[in-house]
Amino acid sequence: MRLGVLDVGSNTVHLLVVDAHPGARPLSAYSHKEELKLAELLDARGAINAQGVERLAEALRTASRIAEDKGVEDLLAFATSAVRESSNAESVLAHLAEETGVKLQVLSGPEEARLTFLAARRWFGWSAGRLLVLDIGGGSLEMAYGIDEQPDAAVSLPLGAGRLTSTLPGDPPEAGAFRSLRRYVRAEIARTVGDFTRLGSPDHVVGTSKTFKQLARLAGAARSSEGPYVRRQLTREALEGWVPKLAAMPSDERAALPGVSRGRARQLPAGALVAEGAMDLFGVDALETCPWALREGVILRRLDHLDTA
Repeated sequence: MRLGVLDVGSNTVHLLVVDAHPGARPLSAYSHKEELKLAELLDARGAINAQGVERLAEALRTASRIAEDKGVEDLLAFATSAVRESSNAESVLAHLAEETGVKLQVLSGPEEARLTFLAARRWFGWSAGRLLVLDIGGGSLEMAYGIDEQPDAAVSLPLGAGRLTSTLPGDPPEAGAFRSLRRYVRAEIARTVGDFTRLGSPDHVVGTSKTFKQLARLAGAARSSEGPYVRRQLTREALEGWVPKLAAMPSDERAALPGVSRGRARQLPAGALVAEGAMDLFGVDALETCPWALREGVILRRLDHLDTA
């Protein structure tokens, strides 16, 4: 069957269309993205403002039309931290359903972590052993650990690259503010480390999300045009060298770096701080990036339910 996954995140609204059936690898058929940056469309009360609601509604209408045009039989629409944490989430969701016909399911942070972990487990397989999966989104950082398809530990922290960037004045960010952000990021991650380390050392560490892929590319990993099956690594040593460089560059200069998109260039220093902090505090010397993440996890869970129906 042809499935559509509509992901309303903190940075983008992303429609992914796949051909899939239980027991088979989902094959991507079409992808459509709109950059929305919902985290920047909040008012002083933390509510999505009128402009944000209208832009989101238009993005959902467009995605819904495309899904129909592409023959999607089942559209799985969900929202993550930007909608989840807005003070007017309930009324916004009701308005969007009425205006667009799209009913968004709001995922909790731990659920995001579990679904991303499922995707990474299916990609790397059982031979990867105990997995530690790190995912840096626009609004939050998800971390999950386990040996099965359901992780033994799964947490979400408010350490998304977009969220943290909004707290940094200047472009490039002011040095004092950047140091303060580093202390905050590490203190937040350190609170959770014990919940993971008591379960034992991971056999394989995985980084998903655009932030990790861009950082790995900067560190010398293969470009995306070489395909998803090329092994791509990010070492902590390389990352530690890039963090101060990224913090010293303005966004335009970062956007000219290999693998860095203009839309994400401003967020990259904050994202790099989170990646460095997580790798350091968990004692990770190197991680491998994964082509699959949350959207694929949602698809896989849906296929599993079809298989048992």
